[in-house]
Amino acid sequence: MGMSEFYGARDEAESIRTIHRALDLGVAMLDTADTYGHGENERLVGKAIAGRERSQFVLATKFGIVRNPKDPDIRSINGRPEYVKAACEASLQRLGVEYVDLYYQHRVDLDVPIEETVGAMAELVREGKVRSIGLSEASAQSLRRAHRVHPIAAVQNEWSLWSRDLEENGQLEAARECGATIVAYSPLGRGFLTGRFKSHEDFEESDFRRNSPRFSGENFYKNLELVEHVKRIAHSKGCTPSQVALAWLLAQGDDVLPIPGTKRVKYLEENLRAGDVVLTQGELGDLNAVFPPRVASGERYPDMSFVNR
Repeated sequence: MGMSEFYGARDEAESIRTIHRALDLGVAMLDTADTYGHGENERLVGKAIAGRERSQFVLATKFGIVRNPKDPDIRSINGRPEYVKAACEASLQRLGVEYVDLYYQHRVDLDVPIEETVGAMAELVREGKVRSIGLSEASAQSLRRAHRVHPIAAVQNEWSLWSRDLEENGQLEAARECGATIVAYSPLGRGFLTGRFKSHEDFEESDFRRNSPRFSGENFYKNLELVEHVKRIAHSKGCTPSQVALAWLLAQGDDVLPIPGTKRVKYLEENLRAGDVVLTQGELGDLNAVFPPRVASGERYPDMSFVNR
């Protein structure tokens, strides 16, 4: 996402180098969506994977968030069957592929029964345009209803040390009940858990985090105190705070797949080395004590009505 929108300046050449480096290092999943950059991120990913062997990686994209080109901040959700199919065709064209391995409903449309939306997604599977389907930020009830229509392969939710909602609201339990992989987006707390940000002014004017509740006002400095604990553990282990945060997620189960976003090769390589960091039970206990659910100051989004639907 950050390669095309939301996180400040963009550098297409560096983005493509980062994707190529990821694939060369064995990264097996690329995650995008039709709403990132109004389709530009899918085009970027398509350019980066052109000529690559498809069996080397899983290509995932999403549909459902509709944005107004005249005012990108205005958004709606569309889960109508005819829209599902049209959105898939458009994504395939932008990506330059004949199928995607994993197709997510980005957000649940409360005006359309999820059975109808997932039914249309299942038709795409039968047509060979989609290999498997997933949901993003769906409630436990929505997930169970969807799974009765067609197997849900993956559930994507924000999950990190400072975003543990799914552990309490039933989403994690439902995902495991359905046998779905839990794909954790923003596993580094939108970059906050890296320890690289010291003040609100560290974000570019075009960076959406400047208007995010957790990065604003007093919330920023309260949350900064939490990161200091991550930094202390990282220092004691000779690794980075990012690697500690990712190692914590990797310790939550073999069915958990973090997808840390990055725009640069050096951070990609740093993130991958998190697989070499093993946290002791004591360290995991310390992190859980400092970061219980709901510990972060401020909501995840300015408008939380589009999550856990």
